[in-house]
Amino acid sequence: MASVAVRNLMRQSRPAAIAMVHVRPLPGTPNGSQSVKKITEIALQETDVYANACVDGIIVENMHDLPYLVGHNIGPEITASMATICSTVKSKFPEMPIGVQVLKAGNMRALAVANAAGCDFVRVECFTFAHVSDAGWVNATAGELHRYRKQIGAGNVSIFTDIKKKHSSHSVTADQSIKEAAEAAEFFQSDGVIVTGNKTGQAASVTELQDVCSKVNIPVLIGSGVTTENLESYMQANGLIVGSYFKRGGLWSNEICSAKVAAFMEKLIQLSS
Repeated sequence: MASVAVRNLMRQSRPAAIAMVHVRPLPGTPNGSQSVKKITEIALQETDVYANACVDGIIVENMHDLPYLVGHNIGPEITASMATICSTVKSKFPEMPIGVQVLKAGNMRALAVANAAGCDFVRVECFTFAHVSDAGWVNATAGELHRYRKQIGAGNVSIFTDIKKKHSSHSVTADQSIKEAAEAAEFFQSDGVIVTGNKTGQAASVTELQDVCSKVNIPVLIGSGVTTENLESYMQANGLIVGSYFKRGGLWSNEICSAKVAAFMEKLIQLSS
């Protein structure tokens, strides 16, 4: 069962704006140079910017941990660091719905972090159907993930699942449309599906959004490429996950531009009235 925070998030009269907090490279990764304490301080500062702009929720993600390991190869130091960061952020912003994503396809680790930190949802890759990611082959994890959620008592942590995931080749499942992928995710008890473009910052297909919305009875979110300029095209979605656009120059690795966040929220509210 989804938490009250997530149910409210997905039942608004407008799409929920969910911002990305891309934590700095974690200890043990090739580009890691800062302590967990310092990384946490930066994550708190970024969350504060989003909270002041009245963004509806955030996702904490280790996107700076390039190049990524896949799934079970992700070290325990990443899980421990993410749990520390997410727990601190959640304690400072208890009313804000907070999600967790651990790259690459660290789905069980994200669920463990969210459960330990008191967070509300996870964003996971390769829930149904295997695919070739830019970090290698990734197997589907729905059965394993649901059983793990049951085992650790994380039933109130919602699982939002990417379909036809960006930064991936889907030639193996080329005979499956995105509508069929969404139906499969719903059948395997996803709490919501995420539609993206082909890479970070690339706009998702409006047609694909419409197709998916017509096929499933669970929340549908857009996971890349939403801007103030194209926002109106995605108002059918239940949620809009925004990362790159909120950064200076539209580059995910840059600092947050508070003016862009404020303008986005103003436009979103305007379109909803």
